[in-house]
Amino acid sequence: MSDTPTELVRRFCAAWGDGDLDAIVAFFTDDAVYHNIPVDPVTGKEAIKSTIAGFTAGVDKIEFRVHNIAADGNVVMTERTDVFVTPAKTIELPVMGTFEVAGDKIVAWRDYFDMNQFMSQLSG
Repeated sequence: MSDTPTELVRRFCAAWGDGDLDAIVAFFTDDAVYHNIPVDPVTGKEAIKSTIAGFTAGVDKIEFRVHNIAADGNVVMTERTDVFVTPAKTIELPVMGTFEVAGDKIVAWRDYFDMNQFMSQLSG
């Protein structure tokens, strides 16, 4: 029996704590689209993997703290705090995320957050 879209997204968010990039990318379809809204979208598992590797370089641990989750059919929305632990500091970023699910895979993921807030925490 497969997960509901909400259960799949919960497992995806929890997987970030394990730090296994291959396991995270395995949640996506081959032609999935990932759009970190302040930057251009990327399509396909390899592009998603490269994008995630780019923004997690130098990060020791990542945690997606899901505060609220709601679904309408195959669309799941999350209100989260994404926590990035680096050797120098911990960054906590409020994020709204939208996931589109087909079967047991994510076909689209859009995250909305304030890039200026992230960059100021990163450099501050």
